[in-house]
Amino acid sequence: MKVGILQAGLCPPELLGKYDEYDKVFARFLDGNGFEFQGYRVLEDQFPASVNDADGWLVTGSKYGAYEDRAWIHRLEDFLREAYAAGIPIVGVCFGHQILAKALGGKVVKFDGGWAVGKHTYQFDGVEGDVDLMAWHQDQVTELPPDARVFASSPFCKYAGLAYGDKALSVQPHPEFELDFVTDLFEARKDMLDEEVRARKNDDHSGPLATQYVADMMARVLKQEKTDG
Repeated sequence: MKVGILQAGLCPPELLGKYDEYDKVFARFLDGNGFEFQGYRVLEDQFPASVNDADGWLVTGSKYGAYEDRAWIHRLEDFLREAYAAGIPIVGVCFGHQILAKALGGKVVKFDGGWAVGKHTYQFDGVEGDVDLMAWHQDQVTELPPDARVFASSPFCKYAGLAYGDKALSVQPHPEFELDFVTDLFEARKDMLDEEVRARKNDDHSGPLATQYVADMMARVLKQEKTDG
């Protein structure tokens, strides 16, 4: 089956070569599920011709805010609403989590509690103990869409994981990020971080991450057959 990757952000140029672009990162993240992938740089206004051009859609992270007045962001919201109404599976990560929530009636803001950078601990429904994942965000979903159910949260991020029945799922952290990438991203993007966050550069962010667990969750949603909306 075909998964369309709606690329809303780009890997910082200074990290390319050492790391892949985000569409390739997600293709590797979901490898082993029998998916065929095609990327669309929606932030450059490269959109699929139809929501039916793939069997499922994945929306990546981005440096932009879901609330920004940009033509491609408005177009992406329309696309996600149409895909959701058509019953086509959707998964979203970070910005993808936020833009899907906003498109379906939620609210996203620049969080007054500041940034989440590095390894953060979450509680997932049905999972005993902590779920550790990498995070990189300041914006958050603060009001839920009508169809959303919260399945993951943390003291810092109340709505860290949202499910929309069986046909859509999104997470605020970055399950596709590993420690090396976050360490280098910190250096590449440190000027956009506040002093308090920069001071936490040397915190211990090592240890196992629940990347495969979240990859399996997303794969199950993407493998769902199209519903009637």
